[in-house]
Amino acid sequence: MEPKQKTEQDTTVGKEHFVQKTEYLDEKLLAYSQTDAYPFHMPGHKRQSMGNWTGEAIDITEITGFDNLHHAEGILQEAQCRAAETFGADETFFLINGSTAGLLSAICGTVRRGGRLLMARNCHKAVYHAVYLMELKTAYLYPEQTDFGIQGSISPEQVRDMLEQYPDTEAVLLTSPTYDGVVSDIAAIAALAHEKGVPLIVDEAHGAHFGFSQGFPQKALAFGADLCIESVHKTLPAYTQSALLHYRKNPWIDLERVKQYLGIYQTSSPSYILMAGIDRCTRILREQGTELFAAYEQRLHDFYEKCRTLQRITVLSPDGKIGENGENDPGIWARDPSKILICAEGAGLHGQELAELLTEHYHLELEMASGHYATALTTLMDTQEGFDRLFAALQAIDRKNRKSGMLYQGQELETADLFTTDDIYCEAEKVLEIAEAMDAPKTTIPLMSAAGCVSGEFVYLYPPGIPILAPGERVTEEILETLCICQARNMQIEGMKDYSGQSLEICNIL
Repeated sequence: MEPKQKTEQDTTVGKEHFVQKTEYLDEKLLAYSQTDAYPFHMPGHKRQSMGNWTGEAIDITEITGFDNLHHAEGILQEAQCRAAETFGADETFFLINGSTAGLLSAICGTVRRGGRLLMARNCHKAVYHAVYLMELKTAYLYPEQTDFGIQGSISPEQVRDMLEQYPDTEAVLLTSPTYDGVVSDIAAIAALAHEKGVPLIVDEAHGAHFGFSQGFPQKALAFGADLCIESVHKTLPAYTQSALLHYRKNPWIDLERVKQYLGIYQTSSPSYILMAGIDRCTRILREQGTELFAAYEQRLHDFYEKCRTLQRITVLSPDGKIGENGENDPGIWARDPSKILICAEGAGLHGQELAELLTEHYHLELEMASGHYATALTTLMDTQEGFDRLFAALQAIDRKNRKSGMLYQGQELETADLFTTDDIYCEAEKVLEIAEAMDAPKTTIPLMSAAGCVSGEFVYLYPPGIPILAPGERVTEEILETLCICQARNMQIEGMKDYSGQSLEICNIL
């Protein structure tokens, strides 16, 4: 069928020929690549060329000499072994369905159906999907509060207490680093889990660059994690959708069972383009990593130093410390400096407004906007020009002085005035397990009439994909107020069947 062109009106016969203007994705992507838009977002290659091939030239299937990912014995097995050596694992598996496939496989391969998972409440939605598929019981670990207003670390003390409270726990899973770059004390948490004979799974999707430089935290594997999932496409030069599942030899995990689920959750037609991209990323790290990370660290250091001169815009320090004297934030055990968190409330801009302003007027596309801040995701592929453009934009916004008052150390704008992640992610009462709620009979009602009801679906901001409300949790007036603010600020709410966000499925329970 020929594509329609454009709408035309035939005045002679009195009829309209309705024609829809065609817009092709490849053409739009190529046109966008020619603009001056700068990507402070994933993927980690930042649209810079990493090789001399084109997609069509290397897009093949499992032909002779090129191995099979689901039964790797040749070149793909060699590539995975090379990745394991490079990333510090005993075994590594290519993920071409993203970290999602790795999380699903790790959970399903570690916790028996109907078993209990001790998990951080700020896990990605993929973890919740595994909970549903395996009909798991959950116990939640809630992040510490922070002075900056983001979700902090998971404390070892909380893990210890929850393991005592739930002795039937079969695995512990947490996200480190978080979307904001907050890292938890993996060594201490791993020791507590192992004392109980329980494996530790770490969603390290945003930390694939860890361990390659002194300027960044070490990998969770180095501190005792048993399974670790990393998205190479997020913070390293690799293609979108490519990730790694790392395994450290331990007595608690049946690796063959995990591999069985990898065969289920991965496509039977894995992309050789994506796998080649992972292998190339590994080679870049092995051959150029030291030089690339040294230059990257210097660019980050210089950027943070310049941001200290801003008056009404606050950029979270690279180590998460606060105040003029650099006091430790009690809610942050450690932090990844590659995530640049920018709060412009002191200049009269909440997170979404700041992100939109940077996009529309300065052609800088950020990774995420939350309530009171926005996030610029950086990698070793970011250029000095990119950092210079971002600081120049922040400096210009800072000087416009749209709102008097300083953030944090000033007198007029207090932390209490901010719409922080503590406000967004409130602790909710769990009435039903996720599988019970998702499979229960449901009724659709207006969202703002749902107070007191039990949610039958997810409600989350994307990014980062952390549920504000999970199936089985009771809806409160506080949660509804949060959702109203998110909608008013044009924050992207997903998970609900009603894309308009006006109605919610609730469980029909007494």
